[in-house]
Amino acid sequence: MSSIGVFIDIDGTLYRNSLMLEHFQKLLKYEIIDPAIWHSAAKKLFHSWDKRQGDYEDYLLEVAAIYLQSMKGLNRGEINFISNQIIDMKGDRVYRYTRDQILWHKEQGHKIFFVSGSPDYLVEKMAIKYKVTDFKGTQYKVDENDYFTGEIDQMWDSNNKHDAIMEFVEKYNINLEGSYAYGDTNGDFSMLKLVGNPVAINPARELLLNIKSDPQLVKNTLIIIERKDVIYKVGAEVDII
Repeated sequence: MSSIGVFIDIDGTLYRNSLMLEHFQKLLKYEIIDPAIWHSAAKKLFHSWDKRQGDYEDYLLEVAAIYLQSMKGLNRGEINFISNQIIDMKGDRVYRYTRDQILWHKEQGHKIFFVSGSPDYLVEKMAIKYKVTDFKGTQYKVDENDYFTGEIDQMWDSNNKHDAIMEFVEKYNINLEGSYAYGDTNGDFSMLKLVGNPVAINPARELLLNIKSDPQLVKNTLIIIERKDVIYKVGAEVDII
């Protein structure tokens, strides 16, 4: 008998920030990574996005490249305490709607999967915290002595998330037509496209435009906007200003 699957992006969909960014900032704070690195292009991109003049995804990609280079040569075990800090201190900083949906899906007996572009060692800890079925994050590779090599198998683009979901479908015998997906950026487009119940949480402009241009998604996608203590539910036909 097939199961209903629930595929949830973490950053910006469940968690109200980026796990990678939180980890990066902690590494800077403890000077495990040279704080001067923040004064690179990443700082400029951050301020551009913060003023609503730039693109958040451009900022994230720039930080991801700096983060990857900075992690090279660090020992995974030695920074594990910082990874634990992120989840212990910030793991509850989530959207109310997504958190409540996780509880509802558990009550229904659905299988829940976290599919995230954040580092696998952070995604794993969130998966344990929220007691989900399985997870897939960007794999930051280590050598035989547990030192980061500077190589990754990324999980933040649409194609890789598609492949990850198909692996879960085969492994857990998932019925995609009855399944759910939750995402916020265009990297989650394939997840939404694959399932019968797509949900976009505070969607980025590019994702919303692509949903609106897709005959299937524009009819089926539920748009959730969560601001302050109010949750708005609208259809994908919503106007973009």
